[in-house]
Amino acid sequence: MPDLDRMGVTAEALAQMAKTPDPRLREIMDAAIRHLHEFAREVELKPDEWLAGIAFLTAVGQACTPFRQEFILLSDVLGLSRLVNVMHDAKGREAAGTETSLLGPFFREKAPEFAAGESIAATDKGGEEIILFGEVTDAEGRAVADAEIDIWQVDATGLYDLQANDAEHMDMRGRYRTDAQGRFHMRTVKPIGYSIPMDGPVGQFVQKQDRHGMRPGHIHILVQAPGYRELVTALYMGDDPNIGSDTVFGVSDSLVVMPRRGQPGAPRADLPAIRYDFRLSRLAAGESGGRVGADPSQMMPAAE
Repeated sequence: MPDLDRMGVTAEALAQMAKTPDPRLREIMDAAIRHLHEFAREVELKPDEWLAGIAFLTAVGQACTPFRQEFILLSDVLGLSRLVNVMHDAKGREAAGTETSLLGPFFREKAPEFAAGESIAATDKGGEEIILFGEVTDAEGRAVADAEIDIWQVDATGLYDLQANDAEHMDMRGRYRTDAQGRFHMRTVKPIGYSIPMDGPVGQFVQKQDRHGMRPGHIHILVQAPGYRELVTALYMGDDPNIGSDTVFGVSDSLVVMPRRGQPGAPRADLPAIRYDFRLSRLAAGESGGRVGADPSQMMPAAE
């Protein structure tokens, strides 16, 4: 092997990986090595800074549990999750499809199933009760019957169930089905803004950047139906003071809403309501999942 200077080491690393059998892995790693090495050259990365970075990433990994996904949180606060989401969205979503948002690090598989009109609040912690209702259709406006709608959010104290003392207990999340006309309605409480977890390495990283770490109040939505592209989105409360500075860059104008009384067609007149119709894009031939995120428990290494 020849003596390697600051440019030669990059060329040699690329040469050693050039025979990677998987073409997509080869493409990704080729770009990753080139950009990573160029980053180190651009900032003149010092040994102690390199070691601090290694220690930080180690701490992020050590903070991950079946109920906490610190690496997804890191991707979120860096804007990487939103970037991947936007690129994926642009390649497959039909123009009329509902805009997507982030799945986030607090999603859980197999949430409780509820009948139309029931509340996702298993434990009453107060808060303003609201109704979310609307229709699920395809891009041409045709009803999508029996679509599954997953929703989850913080409780009235600003915490997800995964942050509770007994994280195995599910609360403020549930699954609903649309009727034959694609209609749905459900009860919840108006979500409040909250801070991302600041007690771990990602929170400390955000504090060092002098960022507030706040997310505006929102309801996560996951809509699935056979033959359609999975829709991962969220509805954001328009009166939240941080609606314009979400620390994970999830807000889009089309997803900003406000609960109001007297909404036309609301199933109950005594509660503030949000009317929102979701439009699904058809699944393209050969296309599979596009979920930017996962249930934390599904990302832990298998026990030996």
